[in-house]
Amino acid sequence: MGRPLFIRHSAAAFILLGSVFLAGCQQGATPNAGGPDAGGSAQNEPIRESELRAYCPPVTLREGTASFRTYERGGEGNPDSIIYQASIADVTRACKRGEGSVTMTVAVAGKVVPGPKGRTGTITMPIRVAAVRGDEVLYSQLFRHSVSIADTSGATQFLFTDPNVVIPGQVDRGVQLIVGYDEGPYE
Repeated sequence: MGRPLFIRHSAAAFILLGSVFLAGCQQGATPNAGGPDAGGSAQNEPIRESELRAYCPPVTLREGTASFRTYERGGEGNPDSIIYQASIADVTRACKRGEGSVTMTVAVAGKVVPGPKGRTGTITMPIRVAAVRGDEVLYSQLFRHSVSIADTSGATQFLFTDPNVVIPGQVDRGVQLIVGYDEGPYE
């Protein structure tokens, strides 16, 4: 025995209407949604196949530079004197090829955890971004990145971005991007 004719037609009509509804949702993007109709030249520039296939070096953390601590004056090395501890949790990058150079944007995500002597306010962390090819330094910049600590009962997340890593010429597999905490000196 088959299903009654009414149920079969109702199910078919439901599927058809659902398909039409979903197809309508898929038709183009609204101007404010960041889709193809959104303003701005970056969205309107086509991405070339050569850009998709081009090498963009990964970002690595140099051993021993993924965490950073500050201490009360005179309490260096004493766990009871820690004001805050910061750590880098994730790093990423994006490459854009121009005429005669490659510009990379490097992003760092991390968190700051107050120590026993933690207090609210703004802290400054020394973050270095470098690009090297073997022993040759192609780019190196040490930043003073500020993070506001509003609450000392938990961690505060932060995001740091350096959009200006410029490498002249081509970027090959010999180029390394390195990120980490670096206590200086500032250049």
